[in-house]
Amino acid sequence: MKDRKLSAALVLSLAVASTGLTADGVEVTIPNAQAGECYAKVLIPAKFETHTEKILKKEAGERLQVIPAKFGKVKERVLVKEASTRLTVIPATFKKESEKVLVQDEEIHWKTSLKNKIPVSPEILSAAKAGGADLDSMSIGSCYREFFTPAQYQVEKQDYVARAASETLKIIPAKYETVKERVLIKEESQKVVPVPATYEYVTERILIEPEKTMWKKSQCNGRNNECGVMCLVSTPAKYKTVKKKVIKTPATTKVVDIPAVYKTVEIRKLVTPAQVVRTPVPEIAKSYTKRVKTSDPMFSWSLVGTKAHGKYTGHQICKTATPARYKTITRTVVDQPATTKEVEIPEVYKTITVTKIVTPAEVKRIEIPEEFSSITKREMVTPSRMEWKKVVCQSNMGVSTIRKVQIALRDQGYYKGPIDGIIGYQTKAALKAYQKKNNLAVGGLTYEVIKSLGASI
Repeated sequence: MKDRKLSAALVLSLAVASTGLTADGVEVTIPNAQAGECYAKVLIPAKFETHTEKILKKEAGERLQVIPAKFGKVKERVLVKEASTRLTVIPATFKKESEKVLVQDEEIHWKTSLKNKIPVSPEILSAAKAGGADLDSMSIGSCYREFFTPAQYQVEKQDYVARAASETLKIIPAKYETVKERVLIKEESQKVVPVPATYEYVTERILIEPEKTMWKKSQCNGRNNECGVMCLVSTPAKYKTVKKKVIKTPATTKVVDIPAVYKTVEIRKLVTPAQVVRTPVPEIAKSYTKRVKTSDPMFSWSLVGTKAHGKYTGHQICKTATPARYKTITRTVVDQPATTKEVEIPEVYKTITVTKIVTPAEVKRIEIPEEFSSITKREMVTPSRMEWKKVVCQSNMGVSTIRKVQIALRDQGYYKGPIDGIIGYQTKAALKAYQKKNNLAVGGLTYEVIKSLGASI
């Protein structure tokens, strides 16, 4: 009964606030308030997000493992006499070449007819050409009327190379000397000594939860929280101190040099290489005679069978030809010039025992991974605030409505009391727990809660 009276008083105060005035006459504003509606100032809880963050506990490092060098004795061939060459002469070879040379050019003849050999004078040919006869394009075996002057010839001497120039070769042998020389029998090497890394510890202060402010209900003379007084409370930030192991000086190595070992041996070396002296052999020239025409015949003529210009003289000319004559000559030419053949004299080796590095010393770096630890941070996304919310009026808060709310809270697992239609302590506690769990406004039976529960008025 006491709970019902307190709820009625709260509804009355909200009804007064909806007019724009508080019970003390202080003006307040409830947006879009309508007659017959009831409002209550409720707490909108702050919203938080929780996330896990990895922090470095120990930096990554490395450990050095030295793998020493491996040596082995091997048999090694050492040069004691260098390779050389000996030159021998390969004489030149010759071959015969045949060539067909022109000794008499092809000759054009002008005859009085194709059957006899009476020549035509150049005056007749000249007169015929001056009269329009095309003597150059005239075919062999065609005839004209003509006078003839024979062609003139002379004999010319033509030179050719009967044997080409060549050369003879003379070899001057190489000269040698014996010298002493240092030979490496054990290579220079190194020894690697590891220097380990050193570490130190440092501490770091990490923010776990930042400072925040929240609205909390105040106690009213030791009674329950129906008085509706809210206080803005500041909660300090939370920190955690972690300890880290970091590298002070990284791991390294120190290298120790081991000198090489040598031995003196005798070696035959080339002082002056073999040389070739070349002596030239001049070419041999010969000659042959050639008959060359010095002047062409002259004609005055007209083509037989065609209409002639001028008066016919009664002389007929025909064009004939004497073929060119050739002679085959033979010459001796160099097929392969004289040269030298290089005979290789192999080098001489001596087998000695040498200590050599099979596998050089090396440093194997083994990585030490970094170490992390996880911390959980809770950060406020939206701060809590007070806000006017529409609540169920006393006139609408009947037994059936409260029973529906109790059943819905029971089905959700928040209410375990009797379904009696009374807003008692268990009903209020279940309602408050439901509001907090679903991030709803805390402070009364709002329409928002009824909608979320799926109940109806």
